[in-house]
Amino acid sequence: MQKILGVIPARYASTRFPGKPLVLIDGMPMIERVYKQAILSNALHQVIVATDDSRIYECVVGFGGKAMLTSALHNSGTDRCAEVALHYNQFDIVVNIQGDEPYIDPQQIDDVCKCFENPEVQIATLIKPILNQEEVNNANVVKCVVSNSYKALYFSRSVIPFQRQGQASYFKHIGIYAYQNNVLQALAQLPASALEQTEALEQLRWIQNDYYIQTAVTTIETIAIDTPADLKKLGI
Repeated sequence: MQKILGVIPARYASTRFPGKPLVLIDGMPMIERVYKQAILSNALHQVIVATDDSRIYECVVGFGGKAMLTSALHNSGTDRCAEVALHYNQFDIVVNIQGDEPYIDPQQIDDVCKCFENPEVQIATLIKPILNQEEVNNANVVKCVVSNSYKALYFSRSVIPFQRQGQASYFKHIGIYAYQNNVLQALAQLPASALEQTEALEQLRWIQNDYYIQTAVTTIETIAIDTPADLKKLGI
């Protein structure tokens, strides 16, 4: 049986929303809400918040959660997860859970973990059918094209596939990742790739370096809090 570690990267110094892990949502810090949703997953054996800020660390420990202080030099949540996973090498799979989705559904965590029932899977993520043209045309909605076995072929902010004729199906990427622990350590050592820099999508670095990303389809919508204005999506 594979042991699975959930890691929630949480950084205080967000450019668009400084301190957002600690913003109160119905009286509870956002990081606490994410943590409590994550521990409801049936797939995870342990959950840890990875942060470079003592205020977030103390908040997590204060509500009874587990946290680890990590380097302030990481460029991404993936790198922060890799540092934690290096210290927890007894875990086979590591799930990178977004710290800005306070109502993430535990079923989505379980769905991404199920991908590793296939031992060949190196990296897994979620996609969701796009049902309206506005999302298709929105550059902030990352689209994904997949193979017949739902292996990710490419991710883009552009409209892919381009519909010249026939009927196209569109999927948007849901930003939760899971990795084989040894693959995660290798990913953290890769330099930024040309495709990644062009689209500002780190998963293109992995594809360009020939890593295999399996997708699973979800129908559950997620709400990410990137700016203070996004709190209105939650009715706050």
